[in-house]
This record gives sequence, structure tokens and C-alpha cells, in this order.
Amino acid sequence: MVNSANLEAEKAALLKTIAAQASETASFLGADALDPSVMAAIEAVPREAFVPDTLQTRAYENRPLPIGMDQTISQPYIVAAMTHLLKLPAAARVLEIGTGCGYQTAILAEIAAEVVSVEFIAELADAARARLARLGYDNVAVHQGDGWRGWPDGAPYDGIIVTAAPDRLPTALVDQLRVGARLVIPIGENRRG
Repeated sequence: MVNSANLEAEKAALLKTIAAQASETASFLGADALDPSVMAAIEAVPREAFVPDTLQTRAYENRPLPIGMDQTISQPYIVAAMTHLLKLPAAARVLEIGTGCGYQTAILAEIAAEVVSVEFIAELADAARARLARLGYDNVAVHQGDGWRGWPDGAPYDGIIVTAAPDRLPTALVDQLRVGARLVIPIGENRRG
């Protein structure tokens, strides 16, 4: 069993690390510090609930961790930075592509009024949906589907975040943005064999 006092101390240390990294990357973030709502969300969400039992003692390391099916839970700083870059307005409806274990989804749900998330792998979508419901996130809808197409039934969105790095921008996502909204997506070469 994981010691909750240890986890709280590790979470506090992680928050300091994320704040320091935000300061170091201020030119990238467009701010000297992350939005306070993002930091509050990182503090509120129990990352240990999103990792396999065998990795719970490592939940607050500032690094990605394996979650099964050749997937990972993202590094906390990256989750915080991408969420910050969305600059979500009050009462936002946000689309997330790549639910994974649901950690980024929960961070978004702490800030946004509604989160629609799309996961390609059915087993991950089912597990994330159940986990988020168990944790009380009732402002989230997790769908299994092809994230390249987004989720047009809920469009337009006040922000869209993509957790994987496609080699080009999916135009369907741009079409699902509300005018003036942001799309945060890492674009780069797919280096997998």
C-alpha cells in the first residue's frame, strides 16, 4: 500500500519542479509562470490513480510512465504547459485527442466546464471512462474513435488539445474550433518503427 503522506510530499515537490521549469521556459510559455488554475488542477488531481498499481510510488516523478498497451501517462510538466497554452476561457468546452489513462482529461476537467475526449484504443477509453467516473468527474465524456477526425458532434470547441504528435495538422480539428480558440498540438515526425 502506498503511503499517502509520502505521496503528498512528492506532489508538493513536483509542483515546485513544474513551477521552476515554467520559469525556465517562460519564452516558450509566453508567461513567467503557469496559469494558477493549471497549477491548482495539477495539485488537485491524484496522479497515482492514473498509473498502474506497481508504479504508484513513482506517480509524482516529473516523467512519463508506462500505462500498458505501449502507451504512457505524459510528463506532468508537459501536461501543465500544454494546458496553460490552451488559455481556456470561463465555462470552456474542450476537446482532447488521446485520452490514454485519463490524467490530462482530469486536469482539463478541473478547469473546463465540459471535456470531450477521444481515444483510439477501446480498452484505454473504457478504463479511462470508468476511472474518471469513479473519481467524480461528471463533466467528461470519453469516446472511442479516430482522433484524427476529432469529435464533430460536440463542435465548436473553446480549445482542442492533442496528446500525440502527428506528422501534420489534422484539418478536421481546425474546423471544429470556435473562432478565436486555440489548438495545442505537438507536430513532428513519427519516429516509431
